[in-house]
Amino acid sequence: MKYWLMKSEPDVYSIDTLKKDGTTWWEGVRNYQARNFMSKEMSVGDLVLFYHSNAEPPGVAGIAKVSKAAAADKTQFDKKSEYFDAKATKEKPNWFCVEVEFVAKFKNLVSLSDLRENEKLADMVVLQKGSRLSVQPVDKKHFDIVKKMGGV
Repeated sequence: MKYWLMKSEPDVYSIDTLKKDGTTWWEGVRNYQARNFMSKEMSVGDLVLFYHSNAEPPGVAGIAKVSKAAAADKTQFDKKSEYFDAKATKEKPNWFCVEVEFVAKFKNLVSLSDLRENEKLADMVVLQKGSRLSVQPVDKKHFDIVKKMGGV
């Protein structure tokens, strides 16, 4: 099993929305490294820290898990979508996404400041200078610490 952090702006898609929906396809990712994590490294059952970005404060809001392996991101074929990719074809898609399932909402949001203040998390990818990936790996030890900080 692997561990991940996935970012979403809460006004676009929040942990509460995932709780209500149960599952969602993690569509619209248009970064090659993040796409490769989803298409080549994520597996069903992997656990995810659900991170609210561009929020006040930003931070980890809960836990999800990968419920379906990567498939072609349908938004790349939709001419009305902001994620449309004219170069993508159904025979040769450019973008992939996994389905994630709600696991738990944290009792306490673990803010970016909280993450930074915990010395045991100093080498966590999300805290590295210039780290902006919306999908990134997380060490199990970091996952466990953040989960505990969130009250789950």
